[in-house]
Amino acid sequence: MSLENTPAARISALAAAQKTYFRSGATLSEAFRRTMLRRLDAALANWEKRLCDALWTDLHKSPEEAFLTEISIVRGEIRSHLRHLGRWMRPAPRPTPLKLLPAKSRIVSQPLGQALIVAPWNYPVQLLLNPLVGAISAGCTALLKPSPYTPNVAEALEGMIAEIFDEEYVAVVQGDREVNTQLFDMRWDLIFFTGSPALGRIVMTAAARNLTPVVLELGGKSPSIVDRGADIEVAARRIAWGKTLNAGQTCIAPDYLLIHRSLQDEFSRAFARALHRLHGDDAQQSPHYGRLVNDRAFGRVTSYLAQGKILVGGRTDPSDRYIEPTLLAEVDPGAPVMQEEIFGPVLPMLPFDDIGEAVALINDREKPLALYYFGPEKTGREVLLHTSSGGACINDTIMQIANDRLPFGGVGNSGMGRYHGHDSFDAFSLRRGVVESPARPDLPLRYPPYKGFRWVKKIL
Repeated sequence: MSLENTPAARISALAAAQKTYFRSGATLSEAFRRTMLRRLDAALANWEKRLCDALWTDLHKSPEEAFLTEISIVRGEIRSHLRHLGRWMRPAPRPTPLKLLPAKSRIVSQPLGQALIVAPWNYPVQLLLNPLVGAISAGCTALLKPSPYTPNVAEALEGMIAEIFDEEYVAVVQGDREVNTQLFDMRWDLIFFTGSPALGRIVMTAAARNLTPVVLELGGKSPSIVDRGADIEVAARRIAWGKTLNAGQTCIAPDYLLIHRSLQDEFSRAFARALHRLHGDDAQQSPHYGRLVNDRAFGRVTSYLAQGKILVGGRTDPSDRYIEPTLLAEVDPGAPVMQEEIFGPVLPMLPFDDIGEAVALINDREKPLALYYFGPEKTGREVLLHTSSGGACINDTIMQIANDRLPFGGVGNSGMGRYHGHDSFDAFSLRRGVVESPARPDLPLRYPPYKGFRWVKKIL
């Protein structure tokens, strides 16, 4: 299945209509925003089966996984915004220094305006609609662009959005890179993009021509560390789960494993047991194990299997785009599997003798979107102190995304900007500093010819 590109003229007309609608002030009231959030929540409940069916068709994502990693996350985000929206919208008083009295100071959150939200294919519901929740909550309009690589999901999302929102408020456009190029060249008040670092650079370059602010949720190679003192069974199970979720096509999946040399054999056995508990003897027959999104992705990830010694897994089926969860050893740190984001169920394992070696290896690379440490909590906190990543877990994987009170985003090559919860509201808002001064008294000290300047110097 493939979707036709939305015509260029249609895209321009939608953008113009949304600009007019935003300038009308229709999106500004708290009541309007709450109504739209509730409308989206109800639609997700009504469209859940259709969205889950589309996710199964495009990604072989089970209904349970689709609910847990897509639908429930968005609906939880909506509930959080409904709970806190009034407080977030309220002007926040700030202290006023003596030199400005009797003025008052405050921060007022205002919607940035027209937002463009471009989502990837790996979590095509969550990563399109979660940012939309922030846009609605902040009072913006939004033009949504889903990925063409998950066409059934994209079609379902377009139908759902058209059913619940007027297009001058929220609309969906479809298409390939040609459409992306047009969108990125247009003037927006915010571009929210989720994708690869390579595409993020293209987005940022285009946005710079209009000085458009961007939120870039990118990716990279997120390391897992298994240190002495770790509970190996728990570490293996949580890493196996994080690596096989969505067949490894998760931007915060454990990308590679750094493990104390003395633990390699024990971990390998525990990893195999964990995979068996998760997906049985044959993961291809598991109803909860996904597939690579297309033949190109399958070929790229399969090529990594020859770049190390296969300890666990390694079977593939091109006709099904199936790759068995695989643990690799004896990997060259300079090999492509250790240089490129894997985005698949292949886990290369590198040993270290001292935790300082692991920290140095991480710091020699681009800053990752996530970092996972298994071992004593005190050592884990030291590792986090001496490394940088968008988010992190100690003795777990992936779960930093499950708390909507934590900001989510990257650093450096893995992205810029934060969202989820209050951070989503802020991402689509202008935090405007305001000073209110009364007309009287109008002290002459600040005006030329600056009589009494010696007193001004004492005050300042």
